[in-house]
Amino acid sequence: MGMLGITALTLAACQNATADAAPADADAPITIATLPVSDDPTQVNPVEALVELLEQETGREVEVTDVPDYLSVVEAIRADHVDIGIMSGFPSALAVNTGEVDALLAWEGSDDPVSTCVVLDDSPVQTVEDLAGRTVAFADQASSSGYFMPVYMLHEAGLEQGEDYEAVFSGGHEGSFAALQQGQVDAACTAVMLTEMGAPMFPFADGEWRAVGESPAMAIQGTVLARQSLDEETRTLLEEALPRVFSAGNAEALGAYGSFAGLDVVIAPEPSAFASFADIAAVAGVELEDLE
Repeated sequence: MGMLGITALTLAACQNATADAAPADADAPITIATLPVSDDPTQVNPVEALVELLEQETGREVEVTDVPDYLSVVEAIRADHVDIGIMSGFPSALAVNTGEVDALLAWEGSDDPVSTCVVLDDSPVQTVEDLAGRTVAFADQASSSGYFMPVYMLHEAGLEQGEDYEAVFSGGHEGSFAALQQGQVDAACTAVMLTEMGAPMFPFADGEWRAVGESPAMAIQGTVLARQSLDEETRTLLEEALPRVFSAGNAEALGAYGSFAGLDVVIAPEPSAFASFADIAAVAGVELEDLE
């Protein structure tokens, strides 16, 4: 939680100095900050597919910077180190609320539940309420599907973090699954979408696991965040190209990013579009103002 307040202080001063510093350059690469999606070297990296598709649609070279966590994506954008980052709903809301990054576009959410908690098939846990007194793995404190939404689901079931169950942060969805496999936790809360993808994103075979509970849906599924100093030519190019990249036909190639493919797109959404996340963020112990 300390990261949320500290990172803003360290970059607030330099942001003002760099906001107008980047001139338009039609030949400059488009730069993206991304999180590692899978550690399996035998699998096609969806980031490579994203780069290839975006280069085709923009005619520009695309460069990727890997960062370790969600908030590092936001900080790379705020500091003008990269042009854009692709984020899920809650970290997007936290970032937009700072007033120091732009939402280039947003993918509208569906009516489907976002998150669930996974237990091993032989677990005595049958309902969300049965997680009382147990240890639960979450992906990351800025993760929509791996933290905010399942914590809200547990809250709605009458269970409060730190009082009714112990939260363990694994650093990512894969870490949560590994902790469950190794018996370090009683449940791993994650995205419903990941449980449907199978290996290598979801390591459990049919009959080895069960889902316990479902979270509500989200009004915004994900967002492309952009640095405020991005030139208008590149901004317009991306606003036109990204919906084509994330078309339904590219869902399989985009792998984990395919959850955004084919969803309705809102160009340059207003900050008010993220207001519905505030109550859920508060339940998880994070106020949107924590990044200011």
